[in-house]
Amino acid sequence: MNIIISTLNAKYIHTSLSIRYLKAYAQPDYDVQLAEYTIKDPIMNIVGDLYSKKPDVIGFSCYIWNIEETMKVVAMLKKINPELVIILGGPEVTYDVGEWLDQIPGADFIVIGEGEVTFKALLSEIEGANDYKKVGGIAYRQDGKKVIQPQNGKVDLKSLPTPYRLEEDRDELSKRVTYIETSRGCPFSCQFCLSSIEVGVRYFDREKIKEDIRYLMDNGAKTIKFVDRTFNISRSYAMDMFQFLIDEHHPGVVFQFEITADIMRPEVIQFLNDHAPAGLFRFEIGVQSTNDHTNDLVMRRQNFEKLTRTVTMVKDGQKIDQHLDLIAGLPEEDYHSFRKTFNDVFELRPEEMQLGFLKMLRGTGLRIRANDHDYIYSDHAPYEILGNNVLSFDDIVRIKQVEDVLEKYWNDHRMDHTTEFLVESVFNSPFDFFQEFGTFWDEQGWSRIGHQLEDLFRRLQQFLSSRESADLKIIIGLMKLDYFMNQKYKPRKPWWDASLDKQGRKEIYEEILNKPEHLGSSFIALGLNEKEIHKHTLLEELPFDLETYLADGTIVNKPSIMLAYFDPSGKGSSIFSLSKSDSIIL
Repeated sequence: MNIIISTLNAKYIHTSLSIRYLKAYAQPDYDVQLAEYTIKDPIMNIVGDLYSKKPDVIGFSCYIWNIEETMKVVAMLKKINPELVIILGGPEVTYDVGEWLDQIPGADFIVIGEGEVTFKALLSEIEGANDYKKVGGIAYRQDGKKVIQPQNGKVDLKSLPTPYRLEEDRDELSKRVTYIETSRGCPFSCQFCLSSIEVGVRYFDREKIKEDIRYLMDNGAKTIKFVDRTFNISRSYAMDMFQFLIDEHHPGVVFQFEITADIMRPEVIQFLNDHAPAGLFRFEIGVQSTNDHTNDLVMRRQNFEKLTRTVTMVKDGQKIDQHLDLIAGLPEEDYHSFRKTFNDVFELRPEEMQLGFLKMLRGTGLRIRANDHDYIYSDHAPYEILGNNVLSFDDIVRIKQVEDVLEKYWNDHRMDHTTEFLVESVFNSPFDFFQEFGTFWDEQGWSRIGHQLEDLFRRLQQFLSSRESADLKIIIGLMKLDYFMNQKYKPRKPWWDASLDKQGRKEIYEEILNKPEHLGSSFIALGLNEKEIHKHTLLEELPFDLETYLADGTIVNKPSIMLAYFDPSGKGSSIFSLSKSDSIIL
């Protein structure tokens, strides 16, 4: 048989771990080809490519992000070749199986739950006697009736062959995210999450995983993301793996983990702060809500005080970037309560803060009991909520406006100095800044058009000017500082009109050439001659004392000159300050 296992990833850089497990387990009895696409690829292109491989059997791994496109691919393939056997699997089709058999008539079989053993057993029957009653954990049609056979017991994870050493993956390891798992299952019971359905946590063989990680690094993998739902549920296990990764990592490799922050012991964080190289690890932390009543309703145990301690210790260590998640739309969390959740989490200043919206996933307790909170949600994946008894659709639209500008102005870290000043000194709270700006952004129609970096600065200035914000000159000065600090190369033309005329710049440059010590020892160490200074630097007047601000973050209303040096090799900028007492211009 010519067998293909396929999936549609969200992005090209993503890879599907599930189809690699299926291939590895099916070998050597079955030679399975992998075929990965993205949800952005034209359906006709996907179908054409799959058809050209002349398969007898195609399996698709289905998730909320690809099910709609996968259904179209399946329908088209079945029309072209009715004899083609199509198998679906994955978390999206594991629940409501009978409904999926109705919705996707082109699917011959659905694999329920873990697929490695089931998929291989199914291939054996397709090739052989077609006695599908022997195969546990599948759904299919027989004589016009649906047959749904219960799953077998859980797979012994230590018996599974490695999916990380496939020959066809080697050349791509450096270009894509590599996913790896050391366990399956979750000890918690959060009612919005599929992981809560599986009871208990099972582990893979630890030493085999270490060997696989060595192989991946030796063959160029740069970003390795652990998909364990709670990597640090076992302190001893996490410590052993952290130590291994610190001892044996290759330069430039980054490891990402999903951790539960409130159960992480201070001594573990201190160990990482003391021994982990900066940038080696990245933590993803699901906060979701700081509303205790909401957390109780979704059976989510969380100690926000301990979570805060963990996030703060990690941030103070300056070794590990943190990504904190929120979910808008959880039970009994109205707009005002969510505002508090947002502000509670933003107060921690995570490197990245993701604002997501509740998705009513098939099989979860929250979807099963949706009527308890009057949930309405989309009929199509990803089943995002449209409202409930305390959160209207209007509220959801407003929070989406927050999400839009949060992504552009905080998570991308284009204007950290400006944003910090705005949320601390201009607006009542961080949420209020992002909400007011997000609403303005939407009203201007900017959410429907593209933007360049300079546009982001102009649009923030337009928003602040429209509301006649206090300290506008200070804010624009901070925006100029942010703009220069985040440039890899000298910009051709900044987004603002220069505050210094040609003669003014000439006089300041002459002063710098005559007395470079006014810019400090770091500037002198650059060893720039006159030609290099003119070619690789820019000058701008600021309404506050830049030296004081860079030293301790204090705004002192005393004009200064900012000189930005842009390394011609693209290493970024260096900022220097010339104070009023040093400059003849000010």
